Amino acid sequence: MRRAVCCLNRSVKRIGFLTFGHWAPGAGSTVVSAGDALRQTLDLAVAAEEVGADGAFVRVHHFARQLSSPFPLLAAIGARTSRIEIGTAVIDMRYENPLYMAEDAAAADLISGGRLQLGLSRGSPETALRGSESFGYVPDEGETDADLARRHTEVFRAAIDGAGVAMSNPQMTGVSQPLAIEPRSPGLPDRIWWGAGTRATAVWAAEQGMNLMSSTLLTEETGASLADLQAEQIALFRAAWTEAGHTREPRVSISRSILPIIDAETEHWFGLRAQRDGQDQVGHLDGGLARFGRSYIGAPDVIAAELAQDAAVQAADTILVTVPNQLGVEFNARILESIVKDVVPALG
Repeated sequence: MRRAVCCLNRSVKRIGFLTFGHWAPGAGSTVVSAGDALRQTLDLAVAAEEVGADGAFVRVHHFARQLSSPFPLLAAIGARTSRIEIGTAVIDMRYENPLYMAEDAAAADLISGGRLQLGLSRGSPETALRGSESFGYVPDEGETDADLARRHTEVFRAAIDGAGVAMSNPQMTGVSQPLAIEPRSPGLPDRIWWGAGTRATAVWAAEQGMNLMSSTLLTEETGASLADLQAEQIALFRAAWTEAGHTREPRVSISRSILPIIDAETEHWFGLRAQRDGQDQVGHLDGGLARFGRSYIGAPDVIAAELAQDAAVQAADTILVTVPNQLGVEFNARILESIVKDVVPALG
């Protein structure tokens, strides 16, 4: 049964995991191949549902040893689970054929029973030089990469909403009329999110009627903490949403690195990082300054108290927890279970 978006209580936080699906040999790694990454992501989604988490999300990267083709994986997760939301955070729309993606997305959503939450974006700095051009997608004259991504997004959203995108062949159909893609999944157009790296982009997403995703970094720097800057971003998004006159309640998700120290193994892997990673970092990204968010590492009650002071956590309805996927399904399931049982109740 679908939960009504209009009735969402922001004070009740949904917790999902977000995995990049890294694979590589190395100390402690249980994920040494692409097959390992795919199968373990599926198994972690099943485990996450069992421990009470609300979502399983994947990050999409190309030309890297990470997850790159989300829809087969999302469809498999949808078939193996019954309750959790499944989605992306995010798909780089520069690389996508919008109509083929519309068919894939509708199929995955139908398999899951309407649980797909698709995060889209312009993409991030990558290892490939003009990688999307290798896929056949080149910005038009005068277009930027961001323009290309937004153009693809516009076509994709129209297609999943039933717009005619090709004319019928009168010799086959007896008429000449616009044809929509098939299949389509009711409700999917309301479950499209935009990954916004700035306050201005969040306002644009609201004007377009897309939900908001905000990551563990913002590609602007004001001197404010990431939490406070994100809270401002969310407030601007909600104000722009109201100004645009949309009738449904929007969703807002943020990503956080949350690593509870609950046993000797978590202490071994993350104990020494607690002090080093406990502050925001400022660095250069994509030609400008960016603010990278801190990690929340420590005893669950300490993490809960710190998150309760995080203005963006309080403003969002969904928190996506980035997981160290190479440490395996059982390890990450224990982390998620601790967050669900020991951290989240303190946030409400």
